[in-house]
Amino acid sequence: MTLVESAPVFFQIAAFAFGCCLGSFYNVVIYRLPRNESLITPGSRCPGCGSPIAAYDNIPILSFLLLAGKCRRCGARISLRYPLVEAAAGLFAVLLFRRYGLHPQFPIEFLFVSLLLIIALIDFDTFLIPDVLSLSGIAAGFLLSFFTPRLSWGGSLVGILAGGGVLYLVAASYSLIRKKEGMGGGDIKLLGMIGAFVGWQGVVFTVLVSSISGMIIALPLMMRSGKGMGSEIPYGPFLAFGAVCYIFWGQAVYHWYFTGLLGL
Repeated sequence: MTLVESAPVFFQIAAFAFGCCLGSFYNVVIYRLPRNESLITPGSRCPGCGSPIAAYDNIPILSFLLLAGKCRRCGARISLRYPLVEAAAGLFAVLLFRRYGLHPQFPIEFLFVSLLLIIALIDFDTFLIPDVLSLSGIAAGFLLSFFTPRLSWGGSLVGILAGGGVLYLVAASYSLIRKKEGMGGGDIKLLGMIGAFVGWQGVVFTVLVSSISGMIIALPLMMRSGKGMGSEIPYGPFLAFGAVCYIFWGQAVYHWYFTGLLGL
């Protein structure tokens, strides 16, 4: 195999490593941001004994495997989530690189899925979606629409209004009928952020997929809790899942539905 032939494989490995390294930082954000802690200092520490983690014990995925998921100092268990987040970020980087290569769309969509990954896990842990992520994401999605042929700035703006407007109407209707809040403002801003990156078509797809996946997963959990529909379930992870599905399969699904099924 020549150097030219092996280059794509090398770049995919590099993309995976790049994504894993960023995933390590995402773990820091997921843990510290809801606690209003600095993302820079102090350095990584064991959640059990508080000992600083040396650089050679902080290699994404590999260190977790070599240490059997335990702290070198105290032997405390390290959550499996850490390598899973790193691996997820690495996988997203590879998949997007395989699709776009070094085209500007690659970093744009990787930024988007990274925000979705971080927001989903923070919401899962705390039932909160930090404005610093969702509002910054809305601004970033709109500004980046000027640099990508996939979505115009007008399409991004319509997506923001459609995303925020759809969930606002749902939340307002629920509050009117049930006389209590059923969906937080964080979800509304999150869907606005999704619309900023993928437009109104992506918003429609995301709402559909998140609703279906939410019913499949959340309803059994509600029934098991004994509280029924009164159970509190974070919706952010389902919205993030729907948006990721749209990035990778949304256009194909739309094409199948309108062309293959409806013959339009």
